[in-house]
Amino acid sequence: MKRVFILLLDSLGIGASQDAQSFGDVGGDTFGHIVEYCATGKADVAGLRAGPLKIDNLCRVGLHFAALASTGVRFPSFDYTQLPQSVYGYAVERSFGKDTPSGHWEMMGVPALFHWGYFPPEYPSFPEQLIQALISQGKIPGVLGNKHASGTEIIRELGEEHIRTGKPIVYTSADSVFQIAAHEQYFGLQRLYDLCEVTRKLVNTYNIGRVIARPFIGEPGHFTRTANRHDYTTPPPSDTLLDQMKAAGKSVIAIGKISDIFAHRGVTETITAQDNMSLFDATLKAAQQCDQGGIVFTNFVDFDSSYGHRRDVAGYANALEMFDRRLPELEACLKPGDIVFIVADHGCDPTFKGSDHTREHIPVLMFGPGVSSKFIGRRESFADVGQTIAQYLGMRALPYGVSFL
Repeated sequence: MKRVFILLLDSLGIGASQDAQSFGDVGGDTFGHIVEYCATGKADVAGLRAGPLKIDNLCRVGLHFAALASTGVRFPSFDYTQLPQSVYGYAVERSFGKDTPSGHWEMMGVPALFHWGYFPPEYPSFPEQLIQALISQGKIPGVLGNKHASGTEIIRELGEEHIRTGKPIVYTSADSVFQIAAHEQYFGLQRLYDLCEVTRKLVNTYNIGRVIARPFIGEPGHFTRTANRHDYTTPPPSDTLLDQMKAAGKSVIAIGKISDIFAHRGVTETITAQDNMSLFDATLKAAQQCDQGGIVFTNFVDFDSSYGHRRDVAGYANALEMFDRRLPELEACLKPGDIVFIVADHGCDPTFKGSDHTREHIPVLMFGPGVSSKFIGRRESFADVGQTIAQYLGMRALPYGVSFL
């Protein structure tokens, strides 16, 4: 049996790319800086975690060796005397942006070799013409925010006024994105989705990658974002490996926000979940159901949205350790011929300035029953992952990427 599991640890970069200067990200290193921070004791949280980062299973499949290849740095807390039980290396992004869709699309064979549109950091971020069209077509009394902001911070800042006025909160970031936050009870979840549909059409003129619905609940001082987030993404510019798989009648099980990222193309089943541990549960369940020749593709979003963007180093470290402890559960579900990839889509260094993604290399780890240790070095595109999967599953070659089988 041949099946492929892709575990994408959203934002787990392993060192700044050579073009990081173009993005203002020189020195970014999501994984390395978390390791260093933990070693100092600054990431100790009573009852949660303490001491050096403990990720024995991720190291067993080569994460620390991939980071060493990327940065040349050896960390005292890891053992480098035993080679990983995996194929291991790192990949460089060819896409022009450091956003979520670009990283995912490139991995599945379609680099984003064009420039997205962006909204400026100066207030107001959105053009007046766009806002007036949104107010008119969305039938809303106005908007709040209209600036670059952290999602949790702007809800804390403007949530009460949003409830009082009925005006949705609109904001953006360094990504090509238009985000809308609204209260599920006071504004309405379906109304938020409908407003995002309107917005999606309006921002096409500006070449914006994603419109994101950011629903929340609670009362002032106690607002919480819910799992009902929905991304309205521009479709990939051409067919990805997922499209090819679906057309061939193969299973493509998308867990988390994968389906949204690919604009629901190339997916045969979509599974949503609340957080990383629920996403892992869903992955285990999918491992029992996935057919011969199929793909299970999971995005573990908390690393990025809950810890990277919020610059929460201890939270990120704890999330890595929790993920690590569960990896053997998936390994126990694997059948002969199954392979697992652990990858990322960009960086989001929680020790770095600001709250945006960082332009970084990503780990490329492949393991499973019968997989031998092999160093694949530096890969010149994330698409090497997709090309390898295509070859392994007997699909036609993708236009980008070099297989490392």
